[in-house]
Amino acid sequence: MARTRSASRAQDPAGRPAARGPVVPQPKDTAALDRLIHERLRLGIVSALAVNDALTFVELKGLLKTTDGNLSVHARKLEEAGYIACTKSFEGRLPRTRYRLTGTGRRVLERYLDHMEAIIRATRER
Repeated sequence: MARTRSASRAQDPAGRPAARGPVVPQPKDTAALDRLIHERLRLGIVSALAVNDALTFVELKGLLKTTDGNLSVHARKLEEAGYIACTKSFEGRLPRTRYRLTGTGRRVLERYLDHMEAIIRATRER
């Protein structure tokens, strides 16, 4: 004789199945979070470039309040993934590195934001 699942589970006052342990809110769309831009500084780079046509290395460094080395390493990872594009030039004798968000980077950021919003909605629904 088969038992139905709903009959064997306790319910909370709202009629939902009672939690058995720690609950982690999950959005209905379970696409994996993009770990590459989830890191704080890389998310900062992509977000800053999403609202600006382009930013120089010096501008990004100032906005994100980070070191040359830290910015360089994280920007390189985003560039290798195709999320940002980097152009190097000279203004007079000074080197100028300029970054912009690529179409791929914009799509990845939109998916990331959608995923985070879904997590927020799932959390608020509980």
